[in-house]
Amino acid sequence: VQLQACGGGLAQAGGSLRLPCVVSGITLSYYSMAWFRQVPGKEREGVSSISTSSSNMYYSDSVKGRFTVSRDNAKNTVYLQMKNLKPEDTGVYYCAADWGSRYGPTWLTPNGWDYWGNGTLVTVSS
Repeated sequence: VQLQACGGGLAQAGGSLRLPCVVSGITLSYYSMAWFRQVPGKEREGVSSISTSSSNMYYSDSVKGRFTVSRDNAKNTVYLQMKNLKPEDTGVYYCAADWGSRYGPTWLTPNGWDYWGNGTLVTVSS
């Protein structure tokens, strides 16, 4: 199983980036997906998650209204569209997969996800 996150880079505050996470080795439509980010010295933070059929999406308060999560199960890819970026969005972004659904606040907690991808670094300059 591989989750390959990419699309990171350097952006200016107010700019946009789109992060794809390409998944192989599992049937994506059976898995809930999520994006997390982490900066050195801090815990991994839940950014956004999406249910198997895209019927439910979840966002942290810090990105709500600026980030959009989506998925294309036919292309085995999950996306995180980031707009109006802020310096505090800087970090390594990871995608994660969990079979089936999750409940309540666990949609944005890092515990219990079945698979994790490599990270992609996003740096936002002021």
